Amino acid sequence: MPIGDQTMLAHVVRRTRRAESLGGVIVATTLLPDDDAVAREAERLGAGVFRGSEDDVLDRFHRAAAAFELDAVVRVTADCPLIDPSVIDEVVAAFVDHRADYASNSLERTYPRGLDAEVISAEALAVAWREADQPRQRVHVTPFVYENPQRFRIVSVHADADRSHLRWTVDTAADLEAVRALVEHLGGGDGHDWRTAAEALERRPELVEINREVRQKELDEL
Repeated sequence: MPIGDQTMLAHVVRRTRRAESLGGVIVATTLLPDDDAVAREAERLGAGVFRGSEDDVLDRFHRAAAAFELDAVVRVTADCPLIDPSVIDEVVAAFVDHRADYASNSLERTYPRGLDAEVISAEALAVAWREADQPRQRVHVTPFVYENPQRFRIVSVHADADRSHLRWTVDTAADLEAVRALVEHLGGGDGHDWRTAAEALERRPELVEINREVRQKELDEL
């Protein structure tokens, strides 16, 4: 779907690629014919492409990490078109500095919803792949790791202020309308940072109203 002058996937890939800590961007999509368009768009954007299971997303991530011979994976979901490269770099830095198995800015939420970034070592990902046996652990990739803090070194990253009430992820039609309105307000491109977007929403409460009634699904709502 278009947001401004580019697809939502283009926003995600291009913004993620600007993170200084990353070696590359891979779009991990499904084998379904419907996702041929996703693979084509990813290739057009110059991203790596891996295709795997629709429902077992943990398997898809593990196999993508193995195929590209990765030591660690930064997970950014494709419904976050305003992902901020500086936030990704902050989470990666915490992962490296603490020699963690897993680092995230969404375990204790202080960032707006739509800036989620997770870093997981390939080793921890492989353990989860072998042992996770609950559907939500397979669909959401990382719960097995962060729900076992006695086994894994886990780091939580926080913003300097709590803006978790803000939402610019795209799960519903109302979310898409809200993000389109916000991007248009910010000039239509993808060069703005997350603080500029947050300040815009705080100045323009009518933009927040567009998707205020959206309820975020719980992990068990597959």
